[in-house]
Amino acid sequence: MESPSVLSTNTANPMRDPGGADRVSGINKVPVERLVVSDPGPDYGDGSGVAGDVVGDFEHHGGRHKAVYAFSRERLDWWQGELGREFANGSFGENLTTIGVDLAELLINQRFRVGTAELEVSVPRSPCKTFAGWMGEASWQKRFTQSGDCGAYFRVVVPGEIAPGDALIALDTPEHGITMGIAFRAKMGDRELARKVWQAKVMPAMFQARMDKQFAGERA
Repeated sequence: MESPSVLSTNTANPMRDPGGADRVSGINKVPVERLVVSDPGPDYGDGSGVAGDVVGDFEHHGGRHKAVYAFSRERLDWWQGELGREFANGSFGENLTTIGVDLAELLINQRFRVGTAELEVSVPRSPCKTFAGWMGEASWQKRFTQSGDCGAYFRVVVPGEIAPGDALIALDTPEHGITMGIAFRAKMGDRELARKVWQAKVMPAMFQARMDKQFAGERA
């Protein structure tokens, strides 16, 4: 198996939102020589953590907890087999196309050194109308959810540069056991896993507050 590393670094080629919204979208990512990453700020409207990237939906994307998005080449290849289509690096809107790492098995809040930057696993992706329109596949949101692998969003802890070939070096191993795959399934409707994530208290304050309401009256 390949060592965990970055295969491709990608930024947006802006286009009209394929989901039909009256705005520009940054989902169409194309390979570039390198990424310069930094913390964009705490809120969705603060934009991408990647210099020169584009965030069109300020209400749901961008900001600290969605600063850098990664998807693996292995999963792109898997979807190629499922859909009978070819997917170039960046095709799922990812800034980092990785190789040699199962992103669904990364632990929430686990930190990695990548290039000169330090990244922290943050929150799962939710398949939105923009993504569905971009893919042009029937029931795409449902199919993507059922796959169980949403890639991974990262926070930028230490700003820096990331280039193809840079290794993903794990700096710690949190003990809570909540993986990105668990967090994704929890967010997309698995109540028992959602309870597990809620009890672990590993998600950002806004996410934790939503789960507090969901499980109001229960003991964490």
